[in-house]
Amino acid sequence: MRVLADKKRIERYKKERITFNGKVCDFQYCDAAKESRPSELALFAVKYGALETAMAENAHLVGEGTVLLSVLNGIRSEEDLGRKFGREKVVHCIAQKMAAMKEGNEAVCTNKGELAIGVLDGGREENLAAVRDFFDSTGFAYSCPADMRHAMWGKLLCNVGVNQTVSLFQGTYRSVQLEGEAREMMKAAMRETILVANAEGVDLSEKDLTDWVSIIDGLNPDGEPSMRQDSKAGRKTEVALFAGTICELGKKHSIDTPVNDHFLEQFM
Repeated sequence: MRVLADKKRIERYKKERITFNGKVCDFQYCDAAKESRPSELALFAVKYGALETAMAENAHLVGEGTVLLSVLNGIRSEEDLGRKFGREKVVHCIAQKMAAMKEGNEAVCTNKGELAIGVLDGGREENLAAVRDFFDSTGFAYSCPADMRHAMWGKLLCNVGVNQTVSLFQGTYRSVQLEGEAREMMKAAMRETILVANAEGVDLSEKDLTDWVSIIDGLNPDGEPSMRQDSKAGRKTEVALFAGTICELGKKHSIDTPVNDHFLEQFM
């Protein structure tokens, strides 16, 4: 398995080392520019703002039989990969059920979670089967939702609410677990997502909101979503992936999205 990056990033990773739960990760780093062998499976694990660059730097490694998988949550990254390389190559994915904190190059994970995978929009079932076979052979945790589109929009519903609200209030999960302004803003942002999803033909409902809020209420009160961790570290956030998506589709369907408009104004 190759970890592809540019030369400068590889040098930094080798010097600073990456640890996972205190253990140094001895990855096989490869300079993408110097590689020529097409990948059987190309897994994109970057922030959304870096996806376009990652696609460009690795385009020569995407062959006729390459399967593409993005671990970015939301509904945009698969569309981007499909436009550039062909929808038939893409296996849709969401990362779920994990709890992790990252500081510098140190990652601490109390629950490794899983990847939920499926195919949509012209994807090939044989590519999904190939990914499942690979995950089975390595003991990697995954699931295959019966309705992949609903699952992806459901995770977007969660992220639009909790990631952005906790970041805006500069807090932790406790900020939205307690009754008050933050919790109500989270729910309002999620309800805007439901309206947009319905307009897109996805049957999200108030039940989905209730189910996700119940999950959020069970998280470690001192934990932080990834967007909050990014904002604290001075990194670019993924507000374009969350509020950006909802606001854009809201305009498309003439749906008002004032809460997500506010998030977009605050973080862009």
